[in-house]
Amino acid sequence: MVMAGRIKLSFHSRVLLAVMAFCWVLVATFMVFQYQREKDFKRALLDTELQANNLRVIEALADGESPDNVVRRIDDHSGDMRVTVIAADGAVVYDNNDLTPFPSANHNSRPEIRQARESGRGFTVGRHSESDDMDYFYSARLGDDGIVVRSAVPYSHTIQEFLRADQTLLWILAAMTLLMSLAGFLATRRISLSVSRLDRFAARAERGEHIFGDEGFPRDELGSIASHIVRLYVQRDRQHREALRQEREKIELKKQLTSNINHELKTPVASMLVCLELLRDHPEMTPGEKQEMLDRVMANACRLDRLLKDVSTITRMDEGAAMISKEKVDLTALVGEVVADERLLTSMAINVEMPPLSITGNRQLLESLFRNLIDNAIAYSGGTLISIKADESCRFVFRDNGCGIPEEHLPHVFGRFYRLDKGRSRAAGGTGLGLAIVRNAVAIHGGEISVRNDSGLRFDFNLRG
Repeated sequence: MVMAGRIKLSFHSRVLLAVMAFCWVLVATFMVFQYQREKDFKRALLDTELQANNLRVIEALADGESPDNVVRRIDDHSGDMRVTVIAADGAVVYDNNDLTPFPSANHNSRPEIRQARESGRGFTVGRHSESDDMDYFYSARLGDDGIVVRSAVPYSHTIQEFLRADQTLLWILAAMTLLMSLAGFLATRRISLSVSRLDRFAARAERGEHIFGDEGFPRDELGSIASHIVRLYVQRDRQHREALRQEREKIELKKQLTSNINHELKTPVASMLVCLELLRDHPEMTPGEKQEMLDRVMANACRLDRLLKDVSTITRMDEGAAMISKEKVDLTALVGEVVADERLLTSMAINVEMPPLSITGNRQLLESLFRNLIDNAIAYSGGTLISIKADESCRFVFRDNGCGIPEEHLPHVFGRFYRLDKGRSRAAGGTGLGLAIVRNAVAIHGGEISVRNDSGLRFDFNLRG
């Protein structure tokens, strides 16, 4: 369990502390090692100098010379070097220190003497002498017949300074440690910058806030990964929002479609009911009057049939292009068949200019596309000519020479149940879904359609198979 009041360190602080701790431990270890190494080197240097004196004494004794003569010839830089000769049994046989009583204790227990007897030479740093109550640096060497010659210099301030490690190296290492700490701070700060920004991004994403992905990241591997994560999330978020928007639009369109269908059904159904009631309640009607009522019922039934077919078509389009089967369609032949049928229903001339074209599409939707355009021109244009032109790239121009429509209505002509003149449209038998079906059919076949006035009404669209 996390303790209450516990200080929570940031990612940057934790990484920085880890890096700095590693640097400091590494430098401190090197400093201790180097410091001890330099001290050992200087001790060995002083021991070597004293051992040279010991060797000269041993050689002089081997030649039968008096120790005093040898000691007087030795150039002692401190002027107070002490030379002692110890016999094999540990007794002192010579000592040049005349200021204290002659040593009488057995010296074989002294550390430097014991080392010399074991390995030939030995030294001790700063050991206290009981004879003159001083601290010395002792250096001993084993000679012939078991004798040991020991040289010693007082462990004075001068000797201590000589044996102390050079402080300059320590200051250099300290400065290097500070520089490494600064470099570690800058490096970890750069790393933590990406992590901190990712943390803020995750918090905003968790709260459902809109993220634009405009926050920059450092130009390194971690920054690149963070940027990819943010861009991927932003892209997915946009796709999700777009999908939600489209879903809301679909729901709204379905509501509008349902409302419009209910409205469109009322008129023909009401008219049919009126006619049927008249036929039922007035059997005395003349044959001519009865035929008129039946004709009205038939016209409204046909209108209902067209409406239901158009609603079925546009509903199938809304379910998705992937649900619509496609096959190879001879577009030139299809347009020819539609035009041949429509010529039987109108006095308007219909001219077709198009090369042989074939695309992969849905034959029923393509037929509905051209049939609705022609029916719309016949019913509302008031013109005398319909022209259909296409090129090898399946770019079509459909136009009539009629009256066109006011400019303010052009953006809305592809809307469902949109009518310029509702009374006139119903009288013409239109369902208000024809141009909406045209637009969706073009979109399902990978194209786009536009409309404008050009000496009549002109539709430009393209199809892709």
